[in-house]
Amino acid sequence: MRESHHALSPKQIEIADAALKIVGERGISALTTASLAQELGVSSGAPFRHFESRDEILEAAVQRVAEMVGDTYPKIALPPMERLEALFLARVHTVGKQVGVARFIFSEQFALALPPAAAEQMLDLVRDTRAFVLRALQEGIECGEIRRDLPPKALLPIVLGTLQHLVFLNALPPGLGNTPKATEIFASLLPPGP
Repeated sequence: MRESHHALSPKQIEIADAALKIVGERGISALTTASLAQELGVSSGAPFRHFESRDEILEAAVQRVAEMVGDTYPKIALPPMERLEALFLARVHTVGKQVGVARFIFSEQFALALPPAAAEQMLDLVRDTRAFVLRALQEGIECGEIRRDLPPKALLPIVLGTLQHLVFLNALPPGLGNTPKATEIFASLLPPGP
């Protein structure tokens, strides 16, 4: 929901996406000059024609994560339950299909290994998601779409934890995860029937 720091060139995007792939498949410690060059099919110095340091590459990778995740926010005009479901489906699709994105978002180790500006950008991403979900929950309770017996702040960790779990299941190789449908999960938020 926040804007990126600056526009990345197509080559910087390619390098940042290669870094995300390496981090997703092998971890942040595997992101070396040699592994990045190998992933890109270039000489070891080539990425540094576009970035001054590994930290700048990590910052660009976080910027890519923020852009990808930022594109998953549905229109605020949607009814609260539709908004939450659209967010879930978009996040599962976008984040779950790219393990590097999920690792950047959900791993405390990655947050500690990031340069300070990139770590702050990741925190902003988490804060924005929390605020978006909390607003949808509050509006859903107010209009009667969501159960009223629990306050929005009590539902927030349940919804965010479920979202994180769905993303995790979707990131597993096919056949290992049995991903429940968002509509089944959302039934737990509905007000009890008569």
